[in-house]
Parts: sequence; C-alpha cells; structure tokens
Amino acid sequence: MQTEKVVDYIVHWLKEYAVNANMKGFVIGISGGIDSAVTSTLCARTGLELMCLEMPIHQAETQASRASRHIDWLQANFDQVKRQPVNLTPVFDSLVASLPKVENEEDRFMSLANTRARLRMTTLYYFAALEGYLVAGTGNKVEDFGVGFYTKYGDGGVDLSPIADLLKTQVYEIAKYLNINTDIQKAAPTDGLWGDDRTDEDQIGASYPELEWAMKMQDEGKNEKDFTGREKEVFLIYMKLNSANKHKMNPIPVCEIPHSLF
Repeated sequence: MQTEKVVDYIVHWLKEYAVNANMKGFVIGISGGIDSAVTSTLCARTGLELMCLEMPIHQAETQASRASRHIDWLQANFDQVKRQPVNLTPVFDSLVASLPKVENEEDRFMSLANTRARLRMTTLYYFAALEGYLVAGTGNKVEDFGVGFYTKYGDGGVDLSPIADLLKTQVYEIAKYLNINTDIQKAAPTDGLWGDDRTDEDQIGASYPELEWAMKMQDEGKNEKDFTGREKEVFLIYMKLNSANKHKMNPIPVCEIPHSLF
C-alpha cells in the first residue's frame, strides 16, 4: 500500500465532501481504539473543525485513558480540535431501569451492548446538528463488509466512512505512518460495549488477519471443502457472520407495490 498517498487521498476526500455539503467539520466518538484514532487524525488533517467526543458507559479505565491521551495528542498537533466529554453512564442506567425486568440478565447482554452504541450515535448526531458537523464513521472494510461487526443504527449510523475501504491491517499501517500513540497501536481491538476488556477476537473467534484471509478466499470463490484445520474453522466463522449480518450490509428492503394496485 502506498500509505502516504492513501492518507492524502482520504484527507482530500473528507475535506471536499464536507465543503461541498456546506458543513464546518466533523464529529467523532473517540474510543481509545485504532480505528477511531486513525479516523479522527485523518479528519484533523483536513484543517476543518473536529469535535472529539468521549462517551463512557461503564467504560474500562484502559479504554478511557487511551482515548483521553489521543485527544491530548490531537490538540497538541491540530489547533482546530475540540474535546467534548459526555458521561452516558447515568443515561444508560436510567434507560435500563425503565425497561421491563428479565428472568435471566444474560438474555439481554447483547441487546444492552447494542443499546450503548445507539446512545452514542444519538449523542454524536446531537452535536452534529448543533454545530454543523458530519458524523465520521470508524468502521473498516472487514467489519463493515465482511463480518458485519458493528451495531446497526449504532456505530453503523454515520454520515461518511473514511476508512471503510481499508482492511484492519492497512489501518494499522496508516496508524504507524501518522505516529498514533503507541499504546493505541499495541492495544488489542475491542468494541468497548461490555464494560470490560474483552477483545474483538474473543467475541468473533478469529483475528483480523485471519478474517481478512477468509474474506479474500470468499472473493476467490472458495468454500469450506477447500480447507482443513484452523483454516476451515476460520472460514466457517467468517461465512457464518457474513451470512447472518447481511441485513446490515444490504439496503433496507422496500415492499414495492405492483403498479396495478394503484
């Protein structure tokens, strides 16, 4: 990958899109992870305004501290970067308290995890509307178009996706080029929706390089019979998630009424 040229291309694309849309800049949620760190830095390099939101919901301290240090780094290098902390923990707790009780709390763990992402999306769009900003998405190619590892109308609810055509390993290449904080580059990827340090690999069952390989194999028309051992296991994990999450990747189905009925 021609990293410098890719960075310049994305920065130009971001600025051109915002200017043509008559928007002042971007708002982005900073999680302490590699994707939001890279995306926010690319946005900052446009020279347009950038608002960085910290939106903890029972967040692990390691995630919150990495996010805070990244915003410090951005503000030290770019004059137009603003920090906006919003503590969503009491909002989340109040919503949970208002919902009907369930017999087994574990039955709604995934639902509540996705609820965290949707509260953050709502907050991002509040500031976007208030300030005249675009919500910048942080999804990469494997997450957005491979396994669908994001929350529908949560972190999937954005105005534009600067790094969605980059594989995760390519995002790391750009992070190195941009001199993103080392602790972020070395941190295990996590979606930050569980209040602990469980990683993406813990949840998915495969690493991003493995998923990238499986995505390539799918593009080449391979099937499970072409593999054995760990390769077969990874390919099946990828295909299962790819199939189950098509509803996130495909347009919302519309019931088209026959003209004869009008």
